[in-house]
Amino acid sequence: MRNAIEIKGLCKNYDGFRLDHVDLALPEGAIMGLVGENGAGKSTTIKAMLGLLHIDSGEVALLGRPVEKALEEVGVVFDSDTFPENMNAQDVDAVMKNIYAGWDKALFWQYAKRFSLPEKQPVKEYSRGMKMKLAIAAALARRPKLLVLDEATSGLDPVVRNQILDIFLEFIQEEDHSVLLSSHITSDLEKICDYITFLHQGQVIFSLEKDVLEYRYGAVRCTKEEFARLDKAHVVAYRENMFGCELLTNDRDAFLSANPGCTAERSTIEEIMLFYVEGKKC
Repeated sequence: MRNAIEIKGLCKNYDGFRLDHVDLALPEGAIMGLVGENGAGKSTTIKAMLGLLHIDSGEVALLGRPVEKALEEVGVVFDSDTFPENMNAQDVDAVMKNIYAGWDKALFWQYAKRFSLPEKQPVKEYSRGMKMKLAIAAALARRPKLLVLDEATSGLDPVVRNQILDIFLEFIQEEDHSVLLSSHITSDLEKICDYITFLHQGQVIFSLEKDVLEYRYGAVRCTKEEFARLDKAHVVAYRENMFGCELLTNDRDAFLSANPGCTAERSTIEEIMLFYVEGKKC
């Protein structure tokens, strides 16, 4: 199986921040969610991957090719993406068909109709949701094989987000289509993603199939006295509260085998992130 995205040892240095040897691989026909707190390096990784930033070291391939040879087949939407405010959907169609050889006018208007986008209303009168729908419609009308979205659903209401998520699921019905979706809305990622990559302070903490992640990680609740007696070999982090302790294990089976009598509940992506970011190390 070919990888739609393959990143090896990606490094980028800024004053006070370092993207540190990022590795990830997204197989064709799958959706990957990219998560992490603000400043973790998600947008930097995406921009570096697309050749929008000079990287200090590392390798990137998109659709099995060097970045510059694959971009014609990559659709991109950033959270700040919007067309000039004096333009309307008709203008977008007219401009984009002169830029992209693969522009599909009929497909663009199919999505515009589905998203209820007016043909002649200027972008300045669009809501945020309408602007994102227009950007996504334009990205899809290029008929890409890889769709990359950086916080494209943030700030949108649940109905609009659900509509857009359905579009992504339809998109990957073609076996050579893939999606990389960066989002703070982890519940959306749990609905549609096949893989989850977690960035923290510029490093990949894990990049796993979602089903493996959900099975392997677990949350354990116990008293402080019980916590003190636990075998902590597979404990990622813990938190204390007025009722006792909560901990995160990255191997439920091994933890439960080493600590008979304990129970470990499956953790959400958000819970896992919070333990890594805010929890105490053993």
